[in-house]
Amino acid sequence: MAEISRVFEAYLDELNVITILVPLSYQKGLATSFTLYDNRQHSWELEIKQCIEIEGYKKYQCSVNAFLDIGNSYFIRDEFQSETDLQIGAVIRTKEFDDAFYYEGEDLGVTYTSTSSQFKLWAPTASDVMLILFHKQRNREEIHQLQRENNGVWTITLPGDLDGFYYKYNVCVNLVWREAVDPYAVALSMNSKYGVIVDLHKTRMPKSVLPHFQHMTDAIIYETHIRDFSIHPKSGVHHKGTYLGLIETGTRGYAQTTTGLDYLQELGVTHVELLPFNDFGGVDEQYPFESYNWGYNPLFFNAPEGSYATNPGDPYSRIIELKQAIHMLNQHGIRVIMDVVYNHVYIREDSSFERIVPGYYFRHDEHGMPSNGTGVGNDIASERKMVRKFILDSITFWIKEYGIDGMRFDLMGILDIDTMNAIRRAVDEIDPTIILFGEGWDLNTPLPFDKKAVIKNAGALQGIGQFNDRFRDVVKGSTFNLYDRGYALGNMHKENEIKQSIAGSISLGKGEKGLFYEPSQTINYVESHDNHTMWDKMSECNSNESVDIRKKRQRLATTLVLLSQGIPFIHSGQEFYRTKQGIENSYKSPDTINWVDWQRKAEHLDEVEYVKGLITLRKTHGGFRLPTAAYIRKHLTFHKRQEGVICYSLNEVKHFGPWNHLVVIHSNLLEETIVDLPSNGKWEVICDENHAGIKSLYPFSGAKIHVSPISTIVLYEN
Repeated sequence: MAEISRVFEAYLDELNVITILVPLSYQKGLATSFTLYDNRQHSWELEIKQCIEIEGYKKYQCSVNAFLDIGNSYFIRDEFQSETDLQIGAVIRTKEFDDAFYYEGEDLGVTYTSTSSQFKLWAPTASDVMLILFHKQRNREEIHQLQRENNGVWTITLPGDLDGFYYKYNVCVNLVWREAVDPYAVALSMNSKYGVIVDLHKTRMPKSVLPHFQHMTDAIIYETHIRDFSIHPKSGVHHKGTYLGLIETGTRGYAQTTTGLDYLQELGVTHVELLPFNDFGGVDEQYPFESYNWGYNPLFFNAPEGSYATNPGDPYSRIIELKQAIHMLNQHGIRVIMDVVYNHVYIREDSSFERIVPGYYFRHDEHGMPSNGTGVGNDIASERKMVRKFILDSITFWIKEYGIDGMRFDLMGILDIDTMNAIRRAVDEIDPTIILFGEGWDLNTPLPFDKKAVIKNAGALQGIGQFNDRFRDVVKGSTFNLYDRGYALGNMHKENEIKQSIAGSISLGKGEKGLFYEPSQTINYVESHDNHTMWDKMSECNSNESVDIRKKRQRLATTLVLLSQGIPFIHSGQEFYRTKQGIENSYKSPDTINWVDWQRKAEHLDEVEYVKGLITLRKTHGGFRLPTAAYIRKHLTFHKRQEGVICYSLNEVKHFGPWNHLVVIHSNLLEETIVDLPSNGKWEVICDENHAGIKSLYPFSGAKIHVSPISTIVLYEN
């Protein structure tokens, strides 16, 4: 065989189509024939179908009348006897490739027993795969060659108890060797240098018995970040910034006020959503408190992040401590939602996906370049069979192994509808009370619009919630225009949008188009970890108003979140005017910007008590969380009132709670106003400008009521 010169390049772009790029500097780019051959000297003449000139090259599109065994080595020779290797090109992004190499097995990764361990890696384009096995205590490395099986899977079974051994792979694709950690790894060494073989049976703990949960609209979600939650000097938590810091009990902060897990339980939320805790980049696990990151830099999807563990160097530490945190939260009646980031990886070129099967896991544009709808340089190609399988395998692993109660999908609009619906079906088979929701933003990724899991396609995504940016913007004001003000901030002209948002963003009558089809699809919120907190936004766009007025406005916004139909979502600290000192994107800002400020909580106990009362009210009466659009249309009626006042009644709702007829009045007016009630009767007020809950604050008789400036009144007919 002549030495490979690589003066030209050749790519397999379809199963029988080869693209050859010949530089104009070589034979002026001209060629009349190409021959394909393999290591056994079988040869095939290529038929040149097309030749065009592009940017210093002649591009030849050729066909071959042969079945090429992907994973074997092939070479191409031109008429001048120059040669190059045939590289795997765009063929891996074809349906034919997907169908040919789809693997249904559930045993990718390591299957451990005390007597042997089986390793399986999906690498269909590889010509060779080596396992690098490292015994840390003995400081010894072993190399083992894997065998290729059907569907592009490579495997080896090694005898002995390999618990605690480190491992990674060396994969040869297109004659290039690349080391990679197993994407299915469930445990990792510090800073993800190796996967680690572990016995997960050692880490198992029983699933707690949770409070009854029937409908997605029964959820009250509280979003926090594991480190933010306890890192504040006044948190009273010993294991600050860790999994264990989430679950310390008996903690007290400033002025001996409740903090931590005890506070969460007192607040009454049903679900805690934790920002990503799968393994991510941006924080050195050896020195975890020297840098900060939200966690949207996914490295490995099936192993917990090490920087939240008390001992990141012990692969078991992060697994056991995370499981303890989830278990303890469940024991306190709180379900755990995992923020998942299946739409991109931290750095595409360095990811195990790209190193093992280059070009397969990510979308590419019409020019063959990686697409960037996520804004971070890569988009996961969820529509491909083995990508979808990985996502499904990962999600079911977290649910079965860690007892996760919900998933929040970051940039869900990158993912495709079929994948999201497959996730819903798979989750339903395990536990239909697990809630799924995500960010359905329409992003510029090369996926047809009707395939995207975006808000406008909500009709094709039953049982999956969406962050409702319309609710956010009509209540608070635009996230992208700092000076835009919504209803709670004093805007008077968004009455119709506010009404529909209160009603679960569904259509209420003929000719009206709702954003969603069911209330279970709307996640109602006014702030989250992203963008300015509401308090910081008001500090700019309502800076002319007093602090007291701004507090009333935030209370009104939070009340709208908690009493509207749909699923309420509260950002941790929102209930005591959380501030990030004006920083809009704090994803890597220091703890002093991101922490939950427990001293601030102690200083605003009146607001905390008000929010606790609203949560109690919502949980007590199902009229505020009707499970279907049909029920909302039947029981919720709006009443036309003066500008700035929203008045509605919940009628004939005895079936859902203790009272049959409720009236809710919101006012964003700066002055007290008199509002007509729907009827002249005897009423009990349970929520006013100062107090909220289920106990009567005072009785009231009549058909008119005084409503304080920027406030809410809830009353029921006695």
